[in-house]
Amino acid sequence: MKRWVVMLLCFICLLPMTIEGQRSEWASEWATIGEPLEPMVRDIFPGNEFTFARIQYTFGDRRGRRGFGYRDGFGDLEDASLGPIRRGFWATDYPTADENFSLRLSQITTLNVSKTEDGRFKHVIVRLDDDALFEYPFIYTCNVGFMELTEPEQDGLRAYLLRGGFLMVDDFWGDGPRDNLEYQMGMVLPPDEYPLVKIPMDHPIFHIVFDLKEIPQVPDMGVFYASGGTKDVTYWPRRRSYEYWGRDANIWGIFDKEGRLMLIAMHNSDTGDGWEREGQNVEYFKAFSAPMAYPLGINIVVYAMLH
Repeated sequence: MKRWVVMLLCFICLLPMTIEGQRSEWASEWATIGEPLEPMVRDIFPGNEFTFARIQYTFGDRRGRRGFGYRDGFGDLEDASLGPIRRGFWATDYPTADENFSLRLSQITTLNVSKTEDGRFKHVIVRLDDDALFEYPFIYTCNVGFMELTEPEQDGLRAYLLRGGFLMVDDFWGDGPRDNLEYQMGMVLPPDEYPLVKIPMDHPIFHIVFDLKEIPQVPDMGVFYASGGTKDVTYWPRRRSYEYWGRDANIWGIFDKEGRLMLIAMHNSDTGDGWEREGQNVEYFKAFSAPMAYPLGINIVVYAMLH
């Protein structure tokens, strides 16, 4: 991977975290699972611009079937750069979360966030076995409970991380998905050399732009409504097993041999919903989007680009 241009000289413009209030015009109706997606055309990473890159990973189920789709969408599908693809767990909150986060990143920092010719914020879908992966220093994925990486995907992610790339994993809850993430990453990197560990609160990623005092725990909008809008997680529906890893939010990471954080994983928290749903409920925005989801996401991107 070529070294990315040093993008963040005089990068951080420390504006107040008001987020200019809710932007309901960015809210979208909940997309239907299985709906075809029309990915934006990928560009070679532009020198001074940031593009939000989402990973399309292989999905496996307990019946041994694999594919990029959701339930009835298994099998070989078109490459993201060539045509429509089927929505899977990896596409949760897509595309609104990607667009909203890009908007906020452009407002809160001086980073030049890339746009399309018609002024929309650009975002891409890329696979781990695609050479285009190496053009994006930051990649995002979510809902990894059924992620089942193929050998080419393992090889691609291994090379990407060890050459300086950064992966953000989001929105996976309970024991099973946490264990699957550890298993999948153990196939990518030797677990005795690159263990999945909890990131301490004194790590710079919690303080590099916004000074976070605790690990944010962001519920999805459905849980927020079902619990009557409370921030107390003890009232959230008990839909998953929390026997081993607990109900609290934890942030896990993998470091390289030089101590650089190259993977961060938000367990028992849905940062992406905090981005996607910001315009759908004022109380949700005030409780989770503005004080939790955006500060954490912006900290992560700034860290990733500086390291």
